[in-house]
Amino acid sequence: MSTEPLLRVEGLKKYYPIESGLLRRVTGHVKAVDDVSFELARGEVLGLVGESGCGKTTLGRCIVRAIDPTGGTARFAPGQGVSVDLAAADKATLRGVRPHMNMVFQDPFSSLSPRMTVREIIGEPLRAQKVPDRQIAERVEHVAQMCGLNPAHLSRYPNAFSGGQRQRVCIARALVTNPVLVVADEPVSALDVSIQAQILNLLQRLQRELNLSFIFVAHDLSVVEHIADRVAVMYVGKIIELAATGDLYSRPRHPYTEALLSAVPKPDPDLPDDTIILGGEVASAANPPAGCYFHPRCRHAGDICRSAAPPLREVGPGHWSACHFAESLDLAGVVPEQDEGEIVS
Repeated sequence: MSTEPLLRVEGLKKYYPIESGLLRRVTGHVKAVDDVSFELARGEVLGLVGESGCGKTTLGRCIVRAIDPTGGTARFAPGQGVSVDLAAADKATLRGVRPHMNMVFQDPFSSLSPRMTVREIIGEPLRAQKVPDRQIAERVEHVAQMCGLNPAHLSRYPNAFSGGQRQRVCIARALVTNPVLVVADEPVSALDVSIQAQILNLLQRLQRELNLSFIFVAHDLSVVEHIADRVAVMYVGKIIELAATGDLYSRPRHPYTEALLSAVPKPDPDLPDDTIILGGEVASAANPPAGCYFHPRCRHAGDICRSAAPPLREVGPGHWSACHFAESLDLAGVVPEQDEGEIVS
């Protein structure tokens, strides 16, 4: 088996220009994704977490080239000697690698065309790849059954399906080309809690059976704990901590991660509320503060935090943090739950 990572992202950026005046001159930029680097192994699930607006979804869309990045590289190696920089690839090159990667969008109600049947929706990526109709029909039925959909219902339109069934349609559409990489953009956040468990169990089963690599974008740390092998925490366009799930949850090395973990709801109401309330507001991606972007809200900030931006560096085996005091701080984590297989709804 190849030890080369499936995906190697280095210095990826996505800046949106700020225009003003009658001549629409560019006066600045919103740094939605700012110098992000990480690797994704084959068969790995990487959780991508952070507050709304931190750049998680933008990063995922840049990787699959749903939007064009401003800079950096995203080297994708799906196998058979193929290696492509997705950030710089032209349309012809992208067409060749598109079957190997796909995306599941957040809202199953708005990401499906109401004018197409479910059969047409799932088969659309294959038609874009000029696959013969007979092969499309066979593949669509196979993937639909794999995702828990009744093939007899494929001629129906999306409005005949519940939210959970629609998300199964979205997952089937993402898998119909037999990809090796799937970016799942908060795939359960729009669903009821009981349905969330069913969809998470489905994704875990498919990941194991097909040896898929997932970038799982979410804001719910409880969900990420169950499905991710490693977790990357984002803040104002940057990854500020990256580690194996158990390591990050039990011993965070960044004050922002500690605050996020403290806000995870506890199942026992008798336990003390130790939620860390952060002061101030989230830094602006258009005008971030000097030094560490988190320092205005950090209770551990020192003079160096206000003047020098901390690099993302390895502070323990496989544990990366962008904090000047990562080795010296004693931050509180949570006890990771034991993985007992499927999530009970």
